[in-house]
Amino acid sequence: MATQKNPTAARLARLRKDAAKGFEKLSPADRKEILAARRQYRNGNLPKDMLSLVGLPLPVAGQPHSSVTVIDAMGNDSSIVQAARVSYGIGTKKISEDRALIRYLLRHRHTTPFEMCDIKLRIACPIFVARQWLRHRTASVNEYSGRYSEMMDLRYVPPVDALKAQSQTNKQGRGGELSTGAKKVAGNAIELIGDEAQLTYENLLGKRDGLFEPGSPGLTRELSRIVLPLNTYTIFYWKTNLHNLMHFLKLRADPHAQEEIRNLAEVIELALAAWLPTTFEAYMDYLKEGAMLSRMEVEAVNRKLAGEPVAAETVGMSKREWSDFVARFPAFKAV
Repeated sequence: MATQKNPTAARLARLRKDAAKGFEKLSPADRKEILAARRQYRNGNLPKDMLSLVGLPLPVAGQPHSSVTVIDAMGNDSSIVQAARVSYGIGTKKISEDRALIRYLLRHRHTTPFEMCDIKLRIACPIFVARQWLRHRTASVNEYSGRYSEMMDLRYVPPVDALKAQSQTNKQGRGGELSTGAKKVAGNAIELIGDEAQLTYENLLGKRDGLFEPGSPGLTRELSRIVLPLNTYTIFYWKTNLHNLMHFLKLRADPHAQEEIRNLAEVIELALAAWLPTTFEAYMDYLKEGAMLSRMEVEAVNRKLAGEPVAAETVGMSKREWSDFVARFPAFKAV
């Protein structure tokens, strides 16, 4: 039997290759800083795959100015096992036993051992993405300040294939197709408004002549920035533990999440695969690609297995609940 290729391993290999190309484009000072950061882990507990990512701005699909950089990480798969079996000095000795325990912990939602691993990331993304991101309040955050420093002259303009109409079924998402002409008009408008806002921002700061009287110091940075659009870029450091990271990824790497934050979350998923391969496998099986069932859904499954008729009304589901259930379990469509 031919062995199946691991899609995560292939994506991780491509990410490392792209990151390595980016490393060569960095200044000598930046490369020196990254190599120094890696040396602290040389005799530590980070896997080789993860070590190769530390300090590199990892590229994000469809967002040429966005990046995810692993700044620091603490712990490995064995750290989780050791915390779970606190009476053991070094956890279990067999990798197979470690894997079984990690899967048991995640399957039964014993989350405390996963809190023993921490990661710190540097995120570069549009402000509107950051505002979604920072709704997750279980992390330590420090963001670029538009009061202390001038805002970056970088803006996100969606690629053509991301420009869509409002979904007719999802009030908070895109769905309908736009004509080629409409996409061109929308893209140009987004770019033009951003350029005009940047020009106004620089005028308010007094960096350009014409807005204020000669010799005027210009408006303060903290007020000048309010004219900038939400697609302006920001940078923040984000430190969280593994339990909260997996919860974030389950929500933001989901197909229903907005594409821009989902693309960033998928890069972090690859970093998780490099950092904690056994835990990543369990995360995929039980959290991202698994399903939690309600009491009514359990009853529907049991009825079907028993050969009994199943419908929304027989198990007490609303039309919306039944629709969501069938979307996850297509076998019930013909019931």
